[in-house]
Amino acid sequence: MNSTKKDKNKLGLVTLTALGIVFGDIGTSPLYAVRECFYGDFSVPISNDNIFGVISLIFYALIIVISLKYLTLVFRADNEGEGGILALMYLVLPKKNKKLKIVIITFMGLFGATLLYGDGMITPAISVLSAIEGVNVATSNFQSYVIPITIAILFGLFFFQKFGTKKVGFIFGPLILIWFVIIAILGLNAIINYPVILKAANPYWAYKFFTIHHWHGIFILGAIFLVVTGGEALYADIGHFGRKPIKLAWFFIVFPSLILNYFGQGALLLKNPSLVANPFYHLAPTWAIYPLVFMATIATVIASQAVISGAFSLTFQALQLGYFPRVKITHTSKDERGQIYIPQINWILFIGTISLVLLFKTSANLASAYGVAVSTTMVITTILTFFAMKDLWKWKLSVSITITILLLCVDVAFMTANYTKIPSGGWVPLVIASCIYLVMTTWHKGREILHKQSIRTNGLLSNFIKSVNQNPPQRVPGVAIYFVSDINYTPAALILNLKHNKILHQQVIILSVVFKKVPHVKKVDRLTFEKMSDEIYKAIINYGFMDYKNIPKALELLKSEGISITKENTTYILGRETFILQENKAMPIWRESLFSFLSKNSVLATKYFNLPKGNVLEIGSQISL
Repeated sequence: MNSTKKDKNKLGLVTLTALGIVFGDIGTSPLYAVRECFYGDFSVPISNDNIFGVISLIFYALIIVISLKYLTLVFRADNEGEGGILALMYLVLPKKNKKLKIVIITFMGLFGATLLYGDGMITPAISVLSAIEGVNVATSNFQSYVIPITIAILFGLFFFQKFGTKKVGFIFGPLILIWFVIIAILGLNAIINYPVILKAANPYWAYKFFTIHHWHGIFILGAIFLVVTGGEALYADIGHFGRKPIKLAWFFIVFPSLILNYFGQGALLLKNPSLVANPFYHLAPTWAIYPLVFMATIATVIASQAVISGAFSLTFQALQLGYFPRVKITHTSKDERGQIYIPQINWILFIGTISLVLLFKTSANLASAYGVAVSTTMVITTILTFFAMKDLWKWKLSVSITITILLLCVDVAFMTANYTKIPSGGWVPLVIASCIYLVMTTWHKGREILHKQSIRTNGLLSNFIKSVNQNPPQRVPGVAIYFVSDINYTPAALILNLKHNKILHQQVIILSVVFKKVPHVKKVDRLTFEKMSDEIYKAIINYGFMDYKNIPKALELLKSEGISITKENTTYILGRETFILQENKAMPIWRESLFSFLSKNSVLATKYFNLPKGNVLEIGSQISL
């Protein structure tokens, strides 16, 4: 087999896997999107003009938001192969010290990211509920079992996460391909029976819809938006699969299948408007209802995968960038560093999802909460992409502004429509996002305060080395590695060890782990090293925010400097702080309490940096916040 054929086979396999992970969310929107336009809180009456208008709006929403905005424009803004709003945020942060611009971009990026956690809870709930509710089309006998079955399926989904994205995608890919083939056939059959629906491809019907309904036409966009809610997931998953497989899957499989199904539902309603309560399932003959419910259930489980894996990626990036406390991270692939599993986030999402199922009870009720988070994030993504167009790609300002205004007209219209849902459930993702934003900013602020205190208390490393040279302490065999956030300052653990034990190891390495504002750091740039004095060195290990951290492996590079790091001769010495809470101007006491709680419950540095357990010594100290 020649290399070209191998590359094509690999591309085909990756595209199939991407289909299973990335497109589940957007691929299951036909289950409820059209229904909500005519059966939801802000629905319009069922009529021929309204059916043509709604299907036309769906058609052009998919083209403008997904095909043009995300796959053509936003996909250009990958941060060394990684996507998602946090990667975009750091990509467009100004390199020079423009404080106001940095604050604004950081706020937008962080808040946009936190909104996706709410989506990570709502998507599994609404998707699985809407699938199981399909049984009610055939019989009402199972109505009381819908919620218990939904909860059982969701438990299985979240339990399965620990096996990793690759295994999940390998299983889900062929299944979601079958799903898209099924919905395409169902839609095509209805179109053949009533081909007049194809007139909805004319944008005149979208325009006419607004001339009829005026401002109420804006409200219906909250339901239309349900067809594009997976857009952010496509962008966030670039790092998992790359741009090409995602684009291939969209243009050749997903987009044609969705269009056929949506037009098919429109054709069905033109022929028989009384079926508006659940037009998707009525596309199928009666004998096929139960098999279709089974396939829809599988597809909605897959739909949830995109937002769950996206939440893992966002958490990992936030942690690396200093906005999240340390959590346990399991890398589920030896080949793909971006494929990870975070148990704490997984089960928090599970609890949140189950709570939403029990609170809202039906997918129709959940639709009131759905869309607020993602529509807000989409607006933020458009604004951040403007900075990419202007500052990174060096497009003309007039071109950048024109494109941004056109996209914002669509995004803001969707966001406005979704914000009408706030009283009836849209407040849920906003509350979730606000809580997570508070956690992120509190953690970041608390670490900044500690860093400043450490500088004041411990002093410059150069001064410490000068005092050691003037009064040499007793040296003991071995290598001691002290961790410090700023390589120019003395670690508190080093000062305390010398003060109380009166000794230093034969070789001392002051080590700082730095996370660069790029996804990955090349191996050649991994370690910088400098000799400071008699057997006292300082070293910096550089990681990208998507890199796998393994300190002992990185330190193996010191062999060329004549320093051998082995289990037998090395001790990793860490500082562990106990916080004394007190009122101060930097942070109110309730936020200090939150920071202290987060610090106590964060994963120990031993596990986070993959240090050998038997070689770690912790030295505690009390610090006033």
